Order: sequence, then C-alpha cells, then structure tokens
Amino acid sequence: MLQALAVGDDGAAHPLEGLDALREALASGQRLWVDLDTYEDAAEAEEVLSRVFRFHPLTVEDALTAETNPPKLDEHDDYIFIVFHALGDYETFGQVSTREVCLYLGRSYVVSCHHGPLPALDGIRQRCLEDGLPLRRGPDWLLHAILDRLVDDYLPCIDAMEEALDRLEAEALAGQRAGLLERVLRLRGNALHLRRLTVPQRELLARLSRPEFPQLVRPEANIYFRDIYDHLVRTEYLIEALRDLTDSALNTYLTVVSNRLNEVMKVLTAVATIFLPLTLLSGIYGMNFAHRVWPPFESGWGFPTVVGAMAALGLGIALFFRHRGWL
Repeated sequence: MLQALAVGDDGAAHPLEGLDALREALASGQRLWVDLDTYEDAAEAEEVLSRVFRFHPLTVEDALTAETNPPKLDEHDDYIFIVFHALGDYETFGQVSTREVCLYLGRSYVVSCHHGPLPALDGIRQRCLEDGLPLRRGPDWLLHAILDRLVDDYLPCIDAMEEALDRLEAEALAGQRAGLLERVLRLRGNALHLRRLTVPQRELLARLSRPEFPQLVRPEANIYFRDIYDHLVRTEYLIEALRDLTDSALNTYLTVVSNRLNEVMKVLTAVATIFLPLTLLSGIYGMNFAHRVWPPFESGWGFPTVVGAMAALGLGIALFFRHRGWL
C-alpha cells in the first residue's frame, strides 16, 4: 500500500494520491516521503521502486523479498540504500521478532519499504501531517527521525528481558525447575539475535555520522546521526550485559540442579552403605551348611539374634553418619 507525503509551498506536508501525483512531485523536486507496505500490494511497490524512482534492481529485490537481509548501507549514484531491522512486539519469554525496513535516501526524498504494518512509522507520519516536521527540514532529517525511533524501540524489549531474567534466577534459587531451562535458553538466543543485528547497524550509523555523503546528508545532520550511533552503542552494551546475565542464570540453574542431585546421591549412598553389611550378614547366614558355630541352625533364638544384630549394626552405622553430618 502506497502512502506518500509531499511538502508544499506553505511548509506543510500533504498526502499524494496516485502515481501520477507522485511523479509530478518527484519531477518538481518537492520533498517527499513515500512509505510502501510490500505485503499489502507488492505489484504497486515494484511499480514505484522500479519505474517511478528507477532504483537499482538489486535494491528492489532486497526491498520486495520476504526473506531477511542483513543490515547494510549501499551507495549508488544519487541515493543510498539502507537495510535496517525494527523490533516487533515482544512477549515475555517469547521469541524476539524483527521486521526488515528498507530505506532509500535521495536529495529530495525518502522511500521506506517494509513487509507488513510498522507502528514505529505511524507516529512520524502523523507528526509530518501536523506540522510538516521532520520532512520539512529535509530528507536527511526524516531519515534521522525514522532510525532514531527504530533504535529507541530496542530499549523496552531489553528491559523486559532483564526483568524476566531476574524472575528466572529467583525461580532457580527457589528450586522451581519446570520449563526454566527452556526459558533461559530462549532468552539467551534472543540476546544473541539482537547482538547480530546491532553490530552491523552500529557501523551503518557510524558512516552516516561522518561526512561521507555530503550531497545527501548535510554536515549539520551528521552530529544527530552520531547521537543515534551513541544510543545504539549503549544498547549494544546492554545486550552484552543481558547475554552475560543469561549465562549467569543458566549457571545458577545448573548449580542448583547439581546441588540437589548431590544431596540425593548422598542420601542414596548412605542408605546403600547401611544395607551393605546387612546384606553380607544375611548372605553368610543364608548359606546351606548343616552345622553352624553360632547361632546354631536348630536353635529357636538363632533367627531373632541375627536379625537383632543386623538391626543394631544398621542403626549404629546410621548414627555414625549422623554424627559426621553425612545425613
């Protein structure tokens, strides 16, 4: 679905209806923001990208495909192509979902493409309709607003994951083990996934914060991209800390399980040790010899004597273990 805004002579942003109006605005050099939902209408998106703006076919393929592309920044003759990743809604102990956002920055336009609705862009679009900003200041400022919003959306997700880890550690120390290992490993996988995204996106923003594209990103805008870069660096530190916390929670869980296993093994070993001499005695007196020295086989008090001796021996061993703190 095509949503296009253009800045008029009055400095306000006005919606554009249809491809003809878009072509006229592009030819006249008006400042444009074209947002394309490739899930809603891939054919229209391909028409806009390939025939209206005449972008490189490889970038069009990246923008239209549903397959995930890694974050990157490609420079072309009169525009730059950016692949960035936005975070979707995060549910506690769920899988982190990301949505690819493809951005074209030209001298008078920004084109954004995404597969499915992206709430992060709705607020920016509403602001443009209200006062024309940030599109009125230029495409580079609009690109800054979009990337800044996408990076800010990482923090609530990381905070929610940290709170979930605190609960998992408390459950591990309390001995609750049902599904705990699976949840810890899922959080660890989410942290690794976010780490793989933030590193290339940090390098991408580092390029935008330098005067590498003076025709597209004005020098006064570089410092603002540097601010997003700093935010992403801090986000990366938080993700690293989150990964360390998941390792700590996993170690805590394994330690608790190991300690409980050691307690069980200690009790079972003590019980087996107590019954070992009793088994020996019963084995000796169970041998089929006609004559025994003591107690005699034919004696009426022989059986209770042996059983009593076995009970006393077992009780003595148990008291010895208790005295040594083994039970």
